[in-house]
Amino acid sequence: MRKGLLLTAASVALVGSLTACGGASSSSADGSGSDSGGKKPKIGVILPDSKSSARWETADRKYLSEAFKAAGVDYDIQNAQGDKQQFQTIADQMITNGVNVLVIVNLDSGTGKAVLDKAKAQGVATIDYDRLTLGGSAQYYVSFDNSAVGELQGQGLSKCLSDMKATKPVIATLNGSPTDNNAALFAKGYNGVLDPKYKSGEYVKGPDQSVPDWDNAQAGTMFEQMLTSQPKIAGVLAANDGLGNAAIAVLRKQNRNGQVPVTGQDATVQGLQNILAGDQCMTVYKAVKKEADATAELAVSLAKGQKGQTNATVHDPEGNRDVPSVLETPVAVFKDNVKDVVADGFVSKDELCTGTYAALCAQAGIK
Repeated sequence: MRKGLLLTAASVALVGSLTACGGASSSSADGSGSDSGGKKPKIGVILPDSKSSARWETADRKYLSEAFKAAGVDYDIQNAQGDKQQFQTIADQMITNGVNVLVIVNLDSGTGKAVLDKAKAQGVATIDYDRLTLGGSAQYYVSFDNSAVGELQGQGLSKCLSDMKATKPVIATLNGSPTDNNAALFAKGYNGVLDPKYKSGEYVKGPDQSVPDWDNAQAGTMFEQMLTSQPKIAGVLAANDGLGNAAIAVLRKQNRNGQVPVTGQDATVQGLQNILAGDQCMTVYKAVKKEADATAELAVSLAKGQKGQTNATVHDPEGNRDVPSVLETPVAVFKDNVKDVVADGFVSKDELCTGTYAALCAQAGIK
């Protein structure tokens, strides 16, 4: 059984029409009551930062804004920029300013729980977006199957090492932030793939460290130290594209870029360019638009006193509860299917295929 979040099948609760409820009070998913009071729904969203991954500002803000506009609701999206005190201040302001629903991407479970509990006490419905707040009180959780993300990373690294015919490669690991529950799930996924290879002697387990706050600069320093202690590192399991790029920058200084497979996640422009250049082995594409659309649908339902549609439940071991959830499916991206990420509209050809990358895009069939 998986330690941490446990995905189980769940009955799908069909949503009714998203038309207004005429001001009548209606119970929310956990019975706490979210009453629109006849006023236009207003939804608050707190994003975590813009340093750990470019996705929060380039993708999530964009898609959430588009979904809320299409639904015709008022909304306020703010970014805490990695500051826990600012995160709580933003939440207080949003609650004071009358949001019906608060959507958060927590910086850590402790801060997230405090914010969610305060919102619940004020009658504000809540959704955990992308990261589950352990011990929290969010009525819904929307994300991806994060253990599956890690499995794709482990399988991807194995594929690239096999393609290079690596023999007993030493693997270095740059895990995500120790305060991010998703990072633990990613690690569970890729360690589940790699640990048997370590035990059999097929691979050699090298340095393994977690990067506080997903800080890319710290990741670069850590990886330099890893290479100093173990110069024969032949593969890098990096938990996202930012950490991967930090490792690639160090490898580039030693003219070893392209010789050491590096993983990633988030299908950022930088990550995809690194893949096209042959410096990064793979990334994981998470269709953020689907995640944002599902969140907006749930938020609008809650703001109007209705229940939302889900496709799973996720177990919170600290809160000992099953959280109604929407989980999307991640996709592994290698050089031969970078074009699919462009075709899906997640990144544009213009931003990806600039300068020296134009010829590489053409070679990869990106039109």
